[in-house]
Amino acid sequence: MQSPAINKAMDILRQLRTITEGQDTLPVKLENIVRLIAEQMSADAASFYIAVDGSRLELFAAYGLNPEAQHRVSFRFGEGLTGEVAQNNRTLNVADAWSHPKFAHKPELGEEQYKSFLGVPLIRWSRSIGVLSVQTREIREFSSLDVEILETVAMVLSEIVSSDEMAELKKGLSKGNNLNEREKLKGISLSKGYGLGTCIVHRRRQAVTKIFAEDKEKELHRLELAYGQMNADLDEKFASTKLGIGEHVEILDAYRMFARDKGWYKKIADNIHSGLTAEAAVERAYEDMWNRLSGTSDSYLKERLHDLRDVADRLQSYLSGDYGSIKGVNADDLIVVAQTMGPADLMDYDYSKIRGLIIEDGTPTMHVAIVAKALNIPVVAKIRGIFEEAKTGELIAVDGTDGYVYMRPSAVVQEKFRAKIAEKDRLQARLAELKELPAQTKDGVKINLYLNVGLAFDLDYIETTNCDGIGLYRTEIPFMASDVMPDVERQMGYYKELMDKAGDKKVIFRSLDVGSDKLLPYWGNVGEENPAIGWRSIRITLDRRAILRKQVRAFLRAAAGKELNVMFPMVANLSEFEEARETLLIELEREKRRGENVPSKVNVGLMIEVPSVIFQLDAILKQADFISIGTNDLAQFIFACDRGNPRLTERYDVLSAPFLSMMGEIVSKANAAGVYCSVCGEMASNPIEALALIGLGYRNLSMSGSSFGRVKSMVRTMNAEDVEDYVHTLLKSQKRTLRPQLISYAYDHGIEIY
Repeated sequence: MQSPAINKAMDILRQLRTITEGQDTLPVKLENIVRLIAEQMSADAASFYIAVDGSRLELFAAYGLNPEAQHRVSFRFGEGLTGEVAQNNRTLNVADAWSHPKFAHKPELGEEQYKSFLGVPLIRWSRSIGVLSVQTREIREFSSLDVEILETVAMVLSEIVSSDEMAELKKGLSKGNNLNEREKLKGISLSKGYGLGTCIVHRRRQAVTKIFAEDKEKELHRLELAYGQMNADLDEKFASTKLGIGEHVEILDAYRMFARDKGWYKKIADNIHSGLTAEAAVERAYEDMWNRLSGTSDSYLKERLHDLRDVADRLQSYLSGDYGSIKGVNADDLIVVAQTMGPADLMDYDYSKIRGLIIEDGTPTMHVAIVAKALNIPVVAKIRGIFEEAKTGELIAVDGTDGYVYMRPSAVVQEKFRAKIAEKDRLQARLAELKELPAQTKDGVKINLYLNVGLAFDLDYIETTNCDGIGLYRTEIPFMASDVMPDVERQMGYYKELMDKAGDKKVIFRSLDVGSDKLLPYWGNVGEENPAIGWRSIRITLDRRAILRKQVRAFLRAAAGKELNVMFPMVANLSEFEEARETLLIELEREKRRGENVPSKVNVGLMIEVPSVIFQLDAILKQADFISIGTNDLAQFIFACDRGNPRLTERYDVLSAPFLSMMGEIVSKANAAGVYCSVCGEMASNPIEALALIGLGYRNLSMSGSSFGRVKSMVRTMNAEDVEDYVHTLLKSQKRTLRPQLISYAYDHGIEIY
């Protein structure tokens, strides 16, 4: 039995089809559409706004409002109730619009007599392309049935907005913003490097043209086949893709887990049972999830929404039969231009041929950008309009170092890019030669270089880099990739495999670090307002002590006969460390009493991530065998700055005097106490930041595998004593960042910081 909302929406859409298939011009069709919606929704007014340039909504059609307002009234994204809907991509249902704090009065609209407001976004590829709204004279909140009807109608109208006919209508509304009139375009760099190649515009899913199911069982069968085939192909694709180690591998593994999510599949099936086709059911499931989660400040959930968009689009392609290899360009050098992409989209191409990636809506934390960076593909983002203007087959050059894109570059520009690419190739060859050479400065100081890893089955970098060991093993990744909580035996298997592959090299395990932006599929979300400073990491495992006991038991058994190093994350005070350490030692004694083979030595440490522990550092260093600084979280908390917020990306810098002074104090105290001290955050992966750390006295750095060669090259071309003297003179500076001075110093002294 179909839901009342579906029945009502079907009725409206039948009449919409009659309008859209008629011979009227598009403006007339739009006027007829808003009149129909107002009448069918028992509303007194209806409005249809369309985004004309990515930041501004223009009124294209209205009913019950001033007819002369069309194409004269506009809202910026975020302005007024209409702009708020577009800005947040979320439905807004307000009983009394005039009392709402975001209400913006536009006298030319003639809406003074209206009170209530229901606005829904028209969404395409996770961004607002328009807003559909209805209003009534009386103060009332629209029912959930009304909301569902209007959202279903908006889903269909989004396809009209994206039509070629609409594109022609919009052409004259954004004069002077044609990218083809400019050759050099400025964006932001997400991955450094240079690329020159043939453009291929990354198109997303096919439009959903059929909304209502004629045969539910047939639609369910289609869904089951498409879902199974998609996941089988993803498993094969990821298994055959060698990407080394790091956050990018974790992202792809989490993506695959997301694609297999049974809860998401059930929501789609439920939508089919309510009367939708499989394609419409997938789209509806995505929009429901977006409406619930798009308002979150949690960076992990935001990226999960992007992944969900990609998974939904991928499933749509399997439902339509339009999947497989990318068609359109036969070239050895490709520049991919996308509005947005998921991490698996990159794997659809022969990524060995991709020379650059341009993502109009890209952010530094975007998963596809992280994967592209691991593949050494330059990435540039935030060039408004490039997705619409770029043409498949034309030549494009990407400067990922300075964030520029060159459309149809001249012969001179092409030659410059070829020279830069050749120089980079020579650098890569030189880095490969460093494998057998020691990580030692010119004045003979040994710097221990370790790897940060996440997946035990993909540890190629241990061999290819000849590293000193594993400075950070993220044990939460197997937990996140599992459908159920891994038991002791399963955990032990993960950890032992890592220990065996590392051989005699040092391995440091970090205990379970979940919560905040790392959610386990089998744990409910506690719904915290500030998850980054909420119930996470050691706070969870101390409260749920059985989880910690099982994990340290697995550590002990995996390291039998070898040295075991375990550190606890997110420790905020000495007592938390003491509790965690005591738990581990109790389990060690338990294993001994049972006659089990135990590690030859057990070292217990903690991560310095929470500023409060710095004030207890002297006491901590008396009990800890080692410490490791997680600069990502530490910087976030020191600067009170969400590191996932693109508006704050360049506002604060770890290469500032206050942050470096604090880092210097930590290593100074650790060295004085004779306690091993390392850095395992992003600072250690960036050559110029690693240079500063060595200047402060750090001798143990742990980094991503893709950064290892660059950091080692920097180490071998620097003089530690000279750098130390220079860095300490900089600590007196009051400048916002010391980065320019450090870069200049490196260039002046021949230190390689590529």
